[in-house]
Amino acid sequence: MSEDSDPTAVLSVLDDEHARAILAAASREPMSASQLSEACDASTATVYRRIDDLTDLGLLEESINVRPDGNHHSVYRATLTRFSIELEDGEFTTEVEVETEDVADRFTRMWEGL
Repeated sequence: MSEDSDPTAVLSVLDDEHARAILAAASREPMSASQLSEACDASTATVYRRIDDLTDLGLLEESINVRPDGNHHSVYRATLTRFSIELEDGEFTTEVEVETEDVADRFTRMWEGL
């Protein structure tokens, strides 16, 4: 997540039960939107809206699952590892930690998916 991200936007998206369910499911393994829809008991349209919000904030990452039959599809992986709020001397501070995957790890994961 960038330094410029609005903590209010992060709090707002984390207040949504579907967004939290998507993050929880996608933290176990990369999942497609239809898999997330089933795992979270939410409509595909709802899942796609939350995916957009989460990826815009850098809390979810999209990659392409390349399949030998040519039916490639997007899968999503949670990048959020920690979110904290502190109150000190009358001021709130927030901190968001996201996991970043380097190019070599991404290539390995893609190669293993073939």
